[in-house]
Amino acid sequence: MKKISIALLIGIIAGFIDVIPMIIQHLNWYANLSAFIHWIVLGLIIPFVNWNIPSWIKGSIIGILTAVPVTIITMETGFKSILPILVASVILGAFVGSAGKKYVK
Repeated sequence: MKKISIALLIGIIAGFIDVIPMIIQHLNWYANLSAFIHWIVLGLIIPFVNWNIPSWIKGSIIGILTAVPVTIITMETGFKSILPILVASVILGAFVGSAGKKYVK
């Protein structure tokens, strides 16, 4: 249970980091809540995936893969929002992967 709690905390931290710029940009609360929950869930998934690659790469790959549906939805509003989503996914995925290796395993 301790590992799950730590993984959940890592996801919450990543969620806050992702949502802060969204709040500053005055994005709607559905987008903010969606992004926050997305990272909470990834905090519970990434540390427990067992791939034989560095943890930060694993986190980045999973972050990108799970961001694809979000980027498809945001294409409706224009392509300018896709790059920040993908960059945040790579960076925060690497963070969750590295933190998960250090504190969860």
